Amino acid sequence: MAVPKAVLAQAQTLRTELERHNYQYYVLDQPLVSDAEFDRLFRQLQQIESDYPELVDPESPTQRVGGSPLPEFRQLTHRTPMLSLNNAFSEEEVTAFDRRVREGLDEEDVEYLAEPKFDGLAISLSYEQGRFIRGATRGDGYTGEDVTPNLRTVKSMPLRLRGKALPALLEVRGEVLMYRRDFDSLNERQRSNGEKEFANPRNAAAGSLRQLDSRITAARPLRFFAYAVGAIEGAAVPNSHSAVEDWLQSLGLPVCPERRVVHAVQGLMRFYHLMGERRAGLPYEIDGVVYKVNSLAAQQQLGYVSRAPRFAIAHKYPAEEATTEVLAIEVQVGRTGALTPVARLAPVFVGGVTVTNATLHNEDELRRKDVRIGDTVVVRRAGDVIPEVVAVVREKRAKGAAEFRMPTSCPVCGSAVVRLPDEAVARCSGGLVCAAQRKQALLHFASRRAMDIEGLGEKLVDQLVDQNIVKTAADLYRLGLV
Repeated sequence: MAVPKAVLAQAQTLRTELERHNYQYYVLDQPLVSDAEFDRLFRQLQQIESDYPELVDPESPTQRVGGSPLPEFRQLTHRTPMLSLNNAFSEEEVTAFDRRVREGLDEEDVEYLAEPKFDGLAISLSYEQGRFIRGATRGDGYTGEDVTPNLRTVKSMPLRLRGKALPALLEVRGEVLMYRRDFDSLNERQRSNGEKEFANPRNAAAGSLRQLDSRITAARPLRFFAYAVGAIEGAAVPNSHSAVEDWLQSLGLPVCPERRVVHAVQGLMRFYHLMGERRAGLPYEIDGVVYKVNSLAAQQQLGYVSRAPRFAIAHKYPAEEATTEVLAIEVQVGRTGALTPVARLAPVFVGGVTVTNATLHNEDELRRKDVRIGDTVVVRRAGDVIPEVVAVVREKRAKGAAEFRMPTSCPVCGSAVVRLPDEAVARCSGGLVCAAQRKQALLHFASRRAMDIEGLGEKLVDQLVDQNIVKTAADLYRLGLV
């Protein structure tokens, strides 16, 4: 049957509104509406598309939930190769890079675009007449995997570009990554479900994008940043790399705001040190910065050597590691009763802060690394709130270093600890009788994504539970706290 004009207009209005809110939330990090309001609009559009299936469109926000699993990934050949960058690890190597560029261009002073080097997964997106049609991983630089269905679920990546005079074809190069806060939430969910945790945001992003079932990808909080054009037809690009990124941003593609146009080695090093100081506070992980000759004409003049461009280089940061001693191994009890062993460390300054704790995730991971009380261990922070124990320095192990054993009763309430055969996590069986579980359950209940109770923070919850005033969430209403 014919779709009424009013319904058609309403569906289009809802799609436009939802994409605007996605852009504000995932690209600008400036949400305009609450999660509840967004969900209301989303369900409204879902209902219209259910009533009128002919209105379902691949670009609709409702289609970002993923589809049927693929048997395997197809291979896609890149129109232009996605080459890797050479690395620099010192100011001397950066100086040598700048000298080679100046000699190649026969110029005294060169303008560069400097930007963070994301620790994610490089991808290529293809748009025809402004519509997203396919996307692929970098692969070997010449051929990648077709991950189009998965990329459609990445909410910060536009399915349709903005503007009117759009190129007939535009191939965009960029990076898929995961914000630190989203990575922490994902691992918390994995722990709660008794599933394997991810080692770091990069592994989580790469593993999520390479799922044959795009519904799994849709459930993972991936983000995208564009940083280059691989190919273009039917339009001209600006004459500098910085202007290209500004243009990509005008099309609705997210571009990293932490980019600067600088001159000479002094400008490059100032940017390197600035980003090094800000690194721990960035919402995403970086492992260095990238310098690119800003002029596109100069880039073409310099060309390539082997599998890397002469006009760009990655200046890497040293690994953020330190050595310290494990003073004790204690157990924390989470909201679902999961017992997490935590290493208490001799204070050590690493990654810009003093750290005293490191999660050991679960008993299997602790056994795999063979961490014992009194061991000297290598700790890597890399911007994470809780650092990782990378390895034990075995040659410094003291005789009689004590092995840790997971307790058979909860250290908080004394209830029996159980571990199901198919789970890596041991759990307290006490439920809300356990004060630790009760506290976490109340904080979860009061969180923004649940009941959104203002003023019910960690300190107040601690007091209410420690004094046995609140035993269940219902008591919050009885006491008039909600």
